[in-house]
Amino acid sequence: MHFLPKYCRRTTSTTRIGDLLMGSDYPIRIQTMANTSTDDIEASVAQAERCEAAGSELFRFTTQGIREVESLSHIKEALLREGHTMPLVADVHFRSDVADAAAQVADKVRINPGNYAPTPEAIRERFTHLIALCRAHKTAIRIGVNHGSLSPRIMQQYGDTPEGMVASCMEFLRIAVEENFRDIVLSIKASDTRIMVTTVRLLVRTMDAEDMHFPLHLGVTEAGEGEDGRLKSAVGIGALLADGIGDTIRVSLSEEPENELPVARELVHFFTDKTSSRYTTNQASIEGDTLIYTCAEDNIDLLGLHAAAECGHLLWDNNIQKLIIRPACPAMQDAADKLAKDILQAAGLIRYKTEFVSCPGCGRTMFDLQDTIAKIKQAFRDPSGTDQRPLKIAIMGCIVNGPGEMADADYGYVGAGRERISLYRGKECVRKNIEQDEAVKQLIQLIHEDLGTK
Repeated sequence: MHFLPKYCRRTTSTTRIGDLLMGSDYPIRIQTMANTSTDDIEASVAQAERCEAAGSELFRFTTQGIREVESLSHIKEALLREGHTMPLVADVHFRSDVADAAAQVADKVRINPGNYAPTPEAIRERFTHLIALCRAHKTAIRIGVNHGSLSPRIMQQYGDTPEGMVASCMEFLRIAVEENFRDIVLSIKASDTRIMVTTVRLLVRTMDAEDMHFPLHLGVTEAGEGEDGRLKSAVGIGALLADGIGDTIRVSLSEEPENELPVARELVHFFTDKTSSRYTTNQASIEGDTLIYTCAEDNIDLLGLHAAAECGHLLWDNNIQKLIIRPACPAMQDAADKLAKDILQAAGLIRYKTEFVSCPGCGRTMFDLQDTIAKIKQAFRDPSGTDQRPLKIAIMGCIVNGPGEMADADYGYVGAGRERISLYRGKECVRKNIEQDEAVKQLIQLIHEDLGTK
C-alpha cells in the first residue's frame, strides 16, 4: 500500500475575466452554464443569481445570434443593478459576427475553432478583428475545442484525433500570442473521458514546447446525469487535476446547473485541500493486473466521487483494467463493487450496462431534455432496474456537437429545431424532423425493431 501522490499545480499565466483573476496564482474557479433561453431575461437573471449563491464564479449563456447578445446585455445590466458582479460568458458557435458583438458585452467570449471560419486566411482575418475588440473592451477569450465539432479541414488532415483537436486549438492560440493578447483560456472537451484526458495532456506538452502557459478550463462534455454523469465527470476531470492541470472546471450534467456546483467544489477540495481524505487516509496499490483503492469515506456518494476522480488516471497510466474498491464500512462493499464497475465503464474500459450520453442543455435546446432522458432510460431498464443490454444511446439538445459527439453511439436523439427531433442509427440519420411528441416513441420502436433482427 502507498499513499497517493501530492497535488502539484501546473504553473500558468494569469487571465483576467471581468474582476476575476484565473491562473495558478489563484484558486481553481468553478463555473456552470444557463439552460434558460437567453431571450428570457427574467428567468436567466434568476438562474444566474441562484448559481452565484450556490458558488458559481463564472456563468455562461448561449448567444446564437445578435438578438441573444442584446438579451445578454440586459441580463448583465439587471444583475449589476442587484450588486451581482459574477463574470458572464457568451457562448458562440458558427458566427464570428456574433462573437464580435458579444465581445462588447460579455466578460469573456467562448469561440469554437471548429465552426468559427472555414480557411486559415479567414481565421486570421476574423480572429485578429475579435482580438482587437476584446482588447478594447477588456474582454477575455476562451478558445474552446470540442471533439464533436472539428472543422472539415482539420478532420480531413487529422481525423477526429487528439492531434487534430490540439492543432485546431493551437492555430488560434498562436495568432493570439502573435497579437500579444494574453487574456486567454483554453479548453478541449470530449464525451469520451480517455480522449479528453489524452488530448489535454497533449495540449499542455505542445504549449510547454512553445513556452505558452495559459490557464485551462476542464470538463467532460455530454457526461449525462445522475450518478453516472457525476462519475464520468470525476474520472475525466480528476485525472487531469491529479496531474496538476486545470484552473477552472465545469461539471456538465443534464440537470439544473445548480446541481453541478457541489460536485465541482468537492473535486477541487479533494485534490487541493491537504486535509481531504486523499492525503490523510485513502490509499491505492497495484497487485498484478488489479488496482486496489481503499477509501475512508462512509458516504457512498463521496466514495464514488473520490474513487472515480482518483482511479481513472491510475487505470489508464498503468494499463490496468480491473478495479477493487475497499470502503471503510464493510456494509458498503456491495455498493463499492457496483461503483468499481461503473468507474470502469466511465473510463471506457468496459461496457456492462446501457450507457446514456447526454448534453447538459442550454438556450439552444428546444425540447424538455431532462424529461426525455428519463423516458428513454425507463424504456431500456427492466422492472428490477437492471439494464437489459449494453447499448450506447445519445440524447443531444442540438446539432452543435450532437452528431459528432455521438458518432460512436448505437443510437442518437438530436434536437433539429423547435420541437423537432432527428433520430440516428450510428452515424446515419434515419428519421428526420419528427415531432417531439412522437420522437421518444419512435426511437424506442427503432431500437426494438433492430434488436429483433440482430
